[in-house]
Amino acid sequence: MDNTNKRPGWDTVIRPRTGWFDIDLKGLVRYRDLILLMVKRNFTVLYKQTILGPAWVVIQPLLTTLVFTVVFGNIAGLPTDGVPKFLFYMGGNIVWSYFASCLTTTSSTFITNRTLFGKVYFPRLCMPISTVITQLINFFVQFALFIVFVIYYATRPDPQVVPNWRLILTTPLLLVQLGILGLGFGIIISALTTKYRDLQMLVSFGVHLWMYATPVTYSTSLIADKYPKLLGLYMLNPVTPLIEQFRAAYLGVPGYSSNYMLLSVGVTLAVLALGVILFSKTEKTFMDTV
Repeated sequence: MDNTNKRPGWDTVIRPRTGWFDIDLKGLVRYRDLILLMVKRNFTVLYKQTILGPAWVVIQPLLTTLVFTVVFGNIAGLPTDGVPKFLFYMGGNIVWSYFASCLTTTSSTFITNRTLFGKVYFPRLCMPISTVITQLINFFVQFALFIVFVIYYATRPDPQVVPNWRLILTTPLLLVQLGILGLGFGIIISALTTKYRDLQMLVSFGVHLWMYATPVTYSTSLIADKYPKLLGLYMLNPVTPLIEQFRAAYLGVPGYSSNYMLLSVGVTLAVLALGVILFSKTEKTFMDTV
């Protein structure tokens, strides 16, 4: 039988992925060990050649909280909803720091790792995901210190904070949403910076401005009292309900409303979806532009 005119059969056909929705989610599961190795590497590199090492995880939020307490609490005299100023600012600071660090570190994923990406294949999302997990470790260290202060103020003869145990149970969901939100915004910026490097210069400045549009150094009640008509617009900031929920859970801050949490969740999911799609599209061609 003559087989000369038959086309050879192929076991595997390799084609480039060019679609917007070609996202290798199964690959993230297969490369989970790589993600853990990257987390270990990130944590080691972060404090390499520093005298105090990981102690900076504790020192930095303490110094920032002290500055906020003196400047905004004592000098400016901003209200803290009846809770100790130090705890009020520390609670907002550690939550914001986790979100901001996730955003800023993932925003340079393609630029920082272009050499590694050009040498070996692995799902590129492994890199920003490992960064978010690394920042979560830092958050837990700061959170442990925060809990020590909460216990101190809550067990005094005249308790100055009254934790809400029902809201405390939602802490894991709050942290997941914060990480997803920081990841989403970060990978959107990282995808855009492959073509527009100016964005990389604006990230740090933009995050600082964003902090002052978030109730980190002041209470949402201040906006509600002075600018009630702008409260709805102000709550469009997806980080605002998360900080308010955290303070209400551990400090018993009054006036917390869960009505805006669904809006925050919706914005978070939309940002994540847009970020993953842009990131997936960019990773196929970024070596030509970086």
